[in-house]
Amino acid sequence: MSERAYPKAVPSHVYLFATCLVDLFVPAAGLDTVRLLEREQLTVHYPRGQSCCGQPAYSSGNPDEARRVAAAQLDLFAEPWPVIVPSGSCAGMMRHHWPALFADDPVNGPKAREIASRVYELAEFLVNVLHIRFDTLPHDVGSPEERVVLHTSCAARREMGTRGHGVALLDGLPGVTRIEHERESECCGFGGTFSLKHPDISGAMVRDKVASACATGCDRLVSADCGCLLNIGHAAAKQGAPLPVEHLATFLWRRTADATSPLGAAQ
Repeated sequence: MSERAYPKAVPSHVYLFATCLVDLFVPAAGLDTVRLLEREQLTVHYPRGQSCCGQPAYSSGNPDEARRVAAAQLDLFAEPWPVIVPSGSCAGMMRHHWPALFADDPVNGPKAREIASRVYELAEFLVNVLHIRFDTLPHDVGSPEERVVLHTSCAARREMGTRGHGVALLDGLPGVTRIEHERESECCGFGGTFSLKHPDISGAMVRDKVASACATGCDRLVSADCGCLLNIGHAAAKQGAPLPVEHLATFLWRRTADATSPLGAAQ
């Protein structure tokens, strides 16, 4: 994973690519992403023609189908604005795999590469472009105190390199204590279609993840990937484990909704 250069000037407009799971299962994560960005005085654009990034087909070994799905998105982000994705796995697909999918396409190849250069995972964008700082907020913002564990999806951690951004955001929040746990770096077992093809292995992996998080005595698990959240949250509920889950965008907004705007460099 190469080091990327970040824009020196803060943009005034951004696109939101909300992802299928946000759209269908966790809409609050998308709405809270918009709230976080608008608080920094950004205008958020949501192209209504967007659908899937193509990752399910791609990770299942169907590049032609993934190419068709991804191609339908390429003309939706025509302005040179950042594309913000509240999911490390979808952001990784768009940034790293869209250019490969269209490498030999003289029309869609340049489009895919240009869009990929503007794709940012949400936490990455908040920290490295907007320079969000929560550690200057009053200590009573977002009370009561909470102890949380962070789950960073495999793609977010290894393709997008965004674990450190999530850590920085959580560690800066007044009243929030982040606890590391033994299996933090391991996959939760979801892996998109992996959980369908290998349910026994997937189930064992998520049981380990839930047990490790619960062993810390945390109040909740926070993640920026809805697939992982749905998997971990449903597994915990089925086991009767005391592990509420929350998307990072929703957690950040809930803890800082009363904070003065803006908090970063977008003023």
